[in-house]
Amino acid sequence: MYAIDRNVAVIKPKQPFLEWLNGLPENDLQLALENLRADCTVLLIPEFEEPEQAIAYVDDLYEQIFEAELGSWCDERKLWPVERNLKTFWEWFDVEIHTMVVDTLDEDTEPTPHEVH
Repeated sequence: MYAIDRNVAVIKPKQPFLEWLNGLPENDLQLALENLRADCTVLLIPEFEEPEQAIAYVDDLYEQIFEAELGSWCDERKLWPVERNLKTFWEWFDVEIHTMVVDTLDEDTEPTPHEVH
């Protein structure tokens, strides 16, 4: 095991995201917030000295993160909320920053192509 030079940002949906998700047409699942927050998107981000720097980095990526979160549940952009600014992002998501990232595998990882909408 060895520490890697990265921080982690955990993107956790909040109540407004849940309300949007549960309000989607043809959504017969009524999810609970604790279910959404139990298995969240985790982003590897650069290593920062201060948590505020990591948050500023997330601020710079908020549009991509917001669209990826919406797109993971709904492909129809016309059903996405119109208001997707930075303020709305922070109303819809909590972000946890973690500074210790440890790789438990000794072999190199192969990047998996993953398109972020």
